[in-house]
Amino acid sequence: MGTATNSVTSTATDQGVRRWWDADGGWSAADASGTVLVIDSWLVDEGRVRGLDRHAERFGQACARFSEPAAERTNRFLQAVAESLPARGRWFPRVELVETGSGTRLRMWLRPAPPRTATVRLWTAPGPDRRRLPAVKGADLDHLAALRAAAAAAGADEALLVSPAGQVREGASTSVVWWRGDTLCGPPPGPGLLPGITRALLGELAGAAGHRVVTEQATAADLADVPVWTLNALHGIRPVTEGLGRFRDTDAEAAERWQSRLTALAVPVGASLIPVVNP
Repeated sequence: MGTATNSVTSTATDQGVRRWWDADGGWSAADASGTVLVIDSWLVDEGRVRGLDRHAERFGQACARFSEPAAERTNRFLQAVAESLPARGRWFPRVELVETGSGTRLRMWLRPAPPRTATVRLWTAPGPDRRRLPAVKGADLDHLAALRAAAAAAGADEALLVSPAGQVREGASTSVVWWRGDTLCGPPPGPGLLPGITRALLGELAGAAGHRVVTEQATAADLADVPVWTLNALHGIRPVTEGLGRFRDTDAEAAERWQSRLTALAVPVGASLIPVVNP
């Protein structure tokens, strides 16, 4: 764990607090103002995290779509974030690139992690996926928040997004995968899909265990009799119990076995996990 390097860094770990980060001044108090352009989040559990290098890379690549900040500055910000994360408790920090009206700024929002849920109910959003930039996490934040609220109003946990042809893409805050026997399947990558970190990690684990890992286009009807899971950094693996696919108790047991393998990937958090970017 890193130590405080300026007068306000110690408060960067205050529960629920937002902090700006600047290359010269370090951390300073922030509010929720500005337009969020890019976000990323990951689970920190008792000082351990999985896939932080990949979250950092995804955030950096998304920020690079904008004229600023420079890649080296974003990298320094992510290192400062990693150094400031608590060593105790469950946290779900969010890093943000924010348009303030006078330029873009980098902000961290340190949030306590909500409890993990083991299963998920899906609600299919009406019409096709209408995100502007599906591959950039945060670009359609308000739209996706509205879909999740609509899902909750309908008695579900997550909104499912489909293509104009009705093919399953992903959830508002999750990747979607399914099993055909011993083969792990998911939608093909591309501009209509967010690069899911947990999905990538699960695919690597499955491949290392001898399973085929493939992509395919599938409608809800195509998935009526197969186990379907949603994946994200906060909850990990959650079998779908309503709204898509088939659910049996044995599917939940299998999901928890794979969840244990995901959990075992977590390592102590620190700035050394952030890939170095040369200026």
